[in-house]
Parts: sequence; C-alpha cells; structure tokens
Amino acid sequence: MLSMDFIRENPDKVRAAVRDKRGGVSVDEALALDAQRRDLLHQVEDLRSEHNAASKSIGPKKKAGEDLAATFKLLGELSDRIKGMEGRLAELEGQLNARLLHVPNCPSDAVPEGTDPAKDNVVRRTWGERRQFDFEPKPHWDLAKALEIIDFERASKLSGAGFALFTNLGARLVRGLVNFMLDLHTTEHGYTEVWPPKLTTRACMTGTGQLPKMEEDMYRCEVDDLFLIPTAEVPVTNIHREEILDGERLPIYYTAYTPCFRREAGSYGKDTRGLIRVHEFDKVELVKFVRPETSYDELERLTANAEAVLQRLGLQYRVVELCRGDLSFASAKTYDLEIWAPGVQRWLEVSSCSNFEDFQARRAGIRFRDKGAKPRFVHTLNGSGVAFARLILTIIEAYQQADGSVVIPEALRPYMRGLERIAPPL
Repeated sequence: MLSMDFIRENPDKVRAAVRDKRGGVSVDEALALDAQRRDLLHQVEDLRSEHNAASKSIGPKKKAGEDLAATFKLLGELSDRIKGMEGRLAELEGQLNARLLHVPNCPSDAVPEGTDPAKDNVVRRTWGERRQFDFEPKPHWDLAKALEIIDFERASKLSGAGFALFTNLGARLVRGLVNFMLDLHTTEHGYTEVWPPKLTTRACMTGTGQLPKMEEDMYRCEVDDLFLIPTAEVPVTNIHREEILDGERLPIYYTAYTPCFRREAGSYGKDTRGLIRVHEFDKVELVKFVRPETSYDELERLTANAEAVLQRLGLQYRVVELCRGDLSFASAKTYDLEIWAPGVQRWLEVSSCSNFEDFQARRAGIRFRDKGAKPRFVHTLNGSGVAFARLILTIIEAYQQADGSVVIPEALRPYMRGLERIAPPL
C-alpha cells in the first residue's frame, strides 16, 4: 500500500502507475476523501481542545461558587458533536482505505517505459546455447504420454481441465526437483527452509496484494473464508505480519516448497494442452525481508539464485526486465526468467523476481527497528526458485532423444536414484 503522504506528494506519479497498471481506481477521488478526512480531523481536534478546556474550568468555577449549568450543557453539546464527527471520520477513513487497497505500487524510476510486453520488455541477458536437433523435436504432451510419466486424461477425470497427474518416473522427477532446489537454496544461497500452510486468510492475501484486485482468480473456501495459496509468497511473507523485527536480524531469507492454485478466470481457452497453463502447479519460492537501502542489490542476488537452478539443469534461458505496464499490481521492479522449450517453440516464464519496496510491508504491518531508532518498514522481495510445470515440460522437450527417451540432467541424477534417462516402456 502506498502511504497517503506519498500520494499527496506525488499525485502525477501515482496517476501514471494507475494508468500503466490499469488500476481502475481514481487517485483524485482518494485525494478528495483524504482532504475531507483531514479537514474533519482538524475540526474534531479543535472540539476536543475546547472540551478539555471546559472540563478543566469546572474545578476553579466550583471553588469560586459559580453556577456550572452552562458549562455542563456546553460539555454535553461538545461531546455530541465530537461523537457525530468521529462517526463520520471513521466512515471517511473506511472509504479512503478501500480505495487505497486498489492503488498499485509505483514502478521504480529505472523500470523501462511502455505498456506492451512484446515491444517494451527488455531482454537483459541470455544464458546457454540452444540445442540443435537432428530430428523434429516433439511437444512434451506426446513425449510424456509415450513415456507414461504424465497422464493428462486421467487428471481431467479427477479434477477437470488444467490439471496433471504425474505417474511413475514423472512423479519421481517432481520429488527430485523439490529436493534439488531446496538443497541448492538452503546450502549454497543461505535461505532458511519453511513449510507453510496451504490455506491462508483474507488478511494475508490482502497483505501481499492478491486481494482485492485478483480475487476472481483465486480458489476460495467460502465457509471459512480461506484461500488456497496462489504462491508461497503469501504465507511466507506474512510470517512476520504485524511484527517489528530487530534490525540486526536483517536480511532474512526464506525458501519454501508448496503446491500453488490459480483459477485464472480470464484465461480459459488459452494454452489448454499439456503443462503450459495449469490450475495447480508446484513451486519453490524465495522470499526476502531486507533494509530499504539494500533492496535493489538484493533483487539482483535473488534473481541470480533463481538463475542458478536453470544453469545447473543446463537449460537455455533469458532474463527479461518488465516494462511499467507489465509489472504486477504490487511490484516496483521485476525480472522474468524465461526458458526455451523446443517442442512448443516458445520462451516460457518459470520465475518472476520482484522488489515490492515497502508496498507489501505497509499492507501487512512488517517493520524493523535499529537500536535507538524509530521503526521503519522493511522492503520485501520474492521470486520463484523456480516453478515446476513449465520447467518440467522444458526438461522433457530439451533433453528428448531420437529414440523417444529423455536424458536426466546431471544435477538431478542424485535425486533420481542415479537414473540417467527415462526410456519408453517395452
């Protein structure tokens, strides 16, 4: 959430963020409500001062033998006026806060201009060589079926469209990726592993910015008003919700494996085959709580941590910096990691690494305090380290062989009981 002070001081910058991110909220309406609120607050404070002064006058007047009827009448009238104004003040504050929840974060000044991802996103670097095939590479859905490692038909029977049933060595591949990534991020990158709940509250979803804007894309358990998590970002960032952290603890790094659930209400009919777009997928997430002055250096390190996964797996990828209009609601700056899937002939995003500055921390009340100093809001960052569905399909497609088998990347073999390839059943 942006502070009202920031919005008052930077109205044009906030209007531009709303326009570029298609926020659908009026900054001018928020400013008008804030002006009403502040004017009414001054009136309430003046009446309280008058009430206090009248109250303090009772003792001296009583000692002097004066009639107190007029003073008590004035106190009653002032109390009634204050009570009425406080009710209106609470009403204005509720209306203002409801609007502020729809105001997106402002992009960093360094973020590329533009709103068209195809034209305005910037490829910052590319890693690895694209494999040259001496045969026509197949898409992963054909390979997976022949190898009996993913059963899309039975998954549809179980849960409907947009889900996958991993079987045999496909299930072992998923488990191997979980352990491979968690080992890498905990032993080499310094993250602390956590295992969070997979259902979370409305307050937590609001704290990280998924609500209220994206509620239609979420799976909600209506009876309890709990949500299946769309990403581990939600529960892990909210671990320190409404806390003041000791400044000496920063930076704090967490990593977590979770399944993730997204309805993607506006995406039906797109990329319906295979694993490109699914409603449930696995992911290892990276979350950071850092000092404001170090957050952009931390973003570069977090992105490098996610890149290390792809490098160990030997997959060609590129780092794309998103333009202003392609940033998420809460992000100030984001790098996407995209891998080349030769079977479908596309770059596919497997990670978004973002700096939210203090936007999420304000919504969730996450602060830190150095010794002898006032509390400040932390900066939060997160990124997928990385998401599985598109990663798995790319491994299958990139490592396919002419005989229909798939070679296991060397980094994964210790997690696959030494298996070097998945071959079609005899």
